[in-house]
Amino acid sequence: MSPANQSPAGGSPAASENPSGGGAAGRGAAGRSAADSAAERPPARRTADPGTVALVGMGPGDPGLLTLRAAAELERADTVVVSRQHCSDEMLSHCRPGAEILDAADGDPVKFAARAAKAGRRVVRLFQGDPGLGCGLAAEGAALAKAGVPFEVVPGVSAVTGVPGYAGIPLTDPKHREVRVVDASGGGVDWERFADADATLVVIGAEGAVAETAKGLIAAGRPDSTPAAMTSLGTTTEQETVVSTLHRLAADTKGMEAPALIIVGDVVSWRDRLSWFETKPLFGWRVLVPRTKEQAASLSDQLRGYGAVPDEVPTISVEPPRTPQQMDRAVKGLVTGRYEWVVFTSTNAVRAIREKFVDYGLDARAFAGLKVAAVGEQTAAALVEFGIQPDLTPSGQQSSEGLADVWPPYDEDLDPINRVLLPRADIATDTLIARLTELGWECEDVTAYRTVRAAPPPAPIREAIKGGGFDAVLFTSSSTVKNLIGIAGKPHNVTVIAVIGPQTAKTAEEYGLRVDVMADKPSVSALAEALAEYGAKRRAAQIEAGDPLRKPSQMRRGARRRK
Repeated sequence: MSPANQSPAGGSPAASENPSGGGAAGRGAAGRSAADSAAERPPARRTADPGTVALVGMGPGDPGLLTLRAAAELERADTVVVSRQHCSDEMLSHCRPGAEILDAADGDPVKFAARAAKAGRRVVRLFQGDPGLGCGLAAEGAALAKAGVPFEVVPGVSAVTGVPGYAGIPLTDPKHREVRVVDASGGGVDWERFADADATLVVIGAEGAVAETAKGLIAAGRPDSTPAAMTSLGTTTEQETVVSTLHRLAADTKGMEAPALIIVGDVVSWRDRLSWFETKPLFGWRVLVPRTKEQAASLSDQLRGYGAVPDEVPTISVEPPRTPQQMDRAVKGLVTGRYEWVVFTSTNAVRAIREKFVDYGLDARAFAGLKVAAVGEQTAAALVEFGIQPDLTPSGQQSSEGLADVWPPYDEDLDPINRVLLPRADIATDTLIARLTELGWECEDVTAYRTVRAAPPPAPIREAIKGGGFDAVLFTSSSTVKNLIGIAGKPHNVTVIAVIGPQTAKTAEEYGLRVDVMADKPSVSALAEALAEYGAKRRAAQIEAGDPLRKPSQMRRGARRRK
């Protein structure tokens, strides 16, 4: 063992304000009322000096578009005022523990912000998109100034530029250098002012008046054949873009959800070549990841990269052994040189040993002189993070059998000790022990942790599993198949079933599931990649057949279809 190197359109700040500004960035938990917040309000960190208000843009919907400055302001905030309907929990995860969250829909956001600032608190007022474009900067900033409350502005990514970017439509190109923005939410637009065919037109706030907008532009002189596109719920995984002409736009976009944004002009023709977001292989797919939260993190990140929306549902709970004596003796044996090898068959085993080391004030240096084996790449990665570089990993199948295939026989001339430590789960199989014993090794099997079935997920998750609300389910072991069905029920037959290997596939089939995808090697990364390849092929087949692009969940009877 050697040590390792250490939503969309300009943005409405409140539910009652202009909806053209809102992305659909997930609704999250309902905001607390002002009265409730006042009762639970944490003490301000400054009381001697008046507080300040930062008017912060959070972008059009995708939490990844939050700027570094905006994230820093949220981390420092004592109070955050935001329309909870248009703000995801992920966005508010930047707030410090104990920060007060006030819902702008519960009252006057300016009064909330001013009152908190005058109490010496640092306040962030969050807006969809950019505060100065289609939002309330003018009105709210003026009101704060009148009240004598210091404020600053933190610009955000505007839906006017962000949503077209995610739709694959540049607002300018070598032939079109001018962009005009119209807020049509209040009606009464003089479309004659926007008749120039050489200028790209971006219209926000026209979701309920698409026909009137198109007719107004045509009447003003724009040809009815002018390319036009409408994008709803932009920059989120629910984004939808329809490309049409001014003549057909109203009919082709019927039923699209708000908030939405309209782009008019020849630049719309770039979408065929530049669409990158909605063409991701798993775009918008809701994928169930039935693992512990710690194990699901890297898998979920990979799925998001493919455009999916992962939903982590733990199927097992990892708990300490009922009695600690076995692990205590094992750690003592590691330090005193009792073992030649230590075998880690899961990331949970690595975590269990690591936590025990912390209890005893030990670190990775205690493994000096030991040989360390890992059952696969995820376990090896957990060891490297601990500061340990594994000496042995399977070259083929990443499993206990694969590890046994490459395990060296005991040689009394080369190996001073023939003892192997296996810190494992309480329900681990004996396959590896049997194979190592045949090779002349003496194995000490120690219960490092217990696995118990997790509690059932919330009712909406259970209903989505059984009712076809998920597009795919990833099974990373036979136990995840058994446990998920045990706590939540059997996935709907339209749901794509993806498994990590043959044994998991066999278990899934025994439970009556149709296996659609199997990883070419037993790793979670390969499983996610295999699902992405399946999604890409499925999408290509629909396009070739001239069929509408449908996610698996949209194939079930009764699923909502826009067109």
